[in-house]
Amino acid sequence: MPTETMKAIRLHEYGGPEVLRHEEVPVPVAGPGEVLIRVHAVGLNPPDWYAREGMPGVPAELKPPMSLPLIPGTDVSGVVAAVAADVDGFAVGDEVFGLLRFPSALQSDAYAEYVTSPASDLAHKPATVDHARAAGLAMSGLTAWQFLIDLGHDHPSPFQQARHSPMALDSGKTVLVNGAAGGVGHLALQLAKWKGARVIAVASGAHEAFLRELGADEFIDYTKDRPEDTVRDVDLVLDNVGGPHSRRFLRTLKRGGALYPVYFGEFDDEENARLGVTVTATQVRASGAQLAELAGLLADGTIDVAIDSTFALKDAQAAHERAAKGHLRGKIVLTVA
Repeated sequence: MPTETMKAIRLHEYGGPEVLRHEEVPVPVAGPGEVLIRVHAVGLNPPDWYAREGMPGVPAELKPPMSLPLIPGTDVSGVVAAVAADVDGFAVGDEVFGLLRFPSALQSDAYAEYVTSPASDLAHKPATVDHARAAGLAMSGLTAWQFLIDLGHDHPSPFQQARHSPMALDSGKTVLVNGAAGGVGHLALQLAKWKGARVIAVASGAHEAFLRELGADEFIDYTKDRPEDTVRDVDLVLDNVGGPHSRRFLRTLKRGGALYPVYFGEFDDEENARLGVTVTATQVRASGAQLAELAGLLADGTIDVAIDSTFALKDAQAAHERAAKGHLRGKIVLTVA
């Protein structure tokens, strides 16, 4: 059984990486429907630094509930340490991983030696997969899955009225993945290839060999060529950079094509209709069932999780500083002794 206290990363004020403190805090207790996990690895994601900064620029009425002090993090891999009486399917000693409580909680106390999780958010970790890669898979893998393969839920998107419905991918489809070397991008590339699609990867030139090894059929170095000027008649664009410039990819699509911006930008419904294209996005949601499907693909080698860098839990500040530099190749992961 765990001791009464544990090490965790907390912030007592919003700000830069320097606000992350390595502290002693109480071990949480699993409530109904939950398990307690002894954490071995934590995957980092953009919501971690958005929360650390206090989500500046977001209107108060749109901010999810957050209170200080805050333990960041949502993605973990570890070993079950305790199980609530009403939980089936998990037992003490099981190796598990998951995206915890997202998006109902922007952060779920994952930067810690122990964390509680709803059992429904967890999947069993394959024995052949290490904890770092499992933790790195959770949010990024589910984002790629829900955008490209199966939405898997009926929750309305906060970004649009239209319900996101992934395009069926097969050998007759061409998919352009912008930001292909990042956490979501490199997994999306592999999932599209799994479905048989032809994939065009867009990233900086340093990532070309890496992305071709993952299966990219064509590579565009955005520092030399603008994909919107050189690519035409693709079926689907997954834009992992997104934002206000995502609209530029509309010209790459054929009629009947689709653009999925992971970070939703500004679009004109009339323009989309005139071009005959669909623009939709979604909000990734925790799903143990979908993670189990991804775990199978990871275990059999269909997909892999690239690790950009690892840092000890106590060095979370350095991990956030690495994230701020950008140009990631895969995932940043915290390891927990």
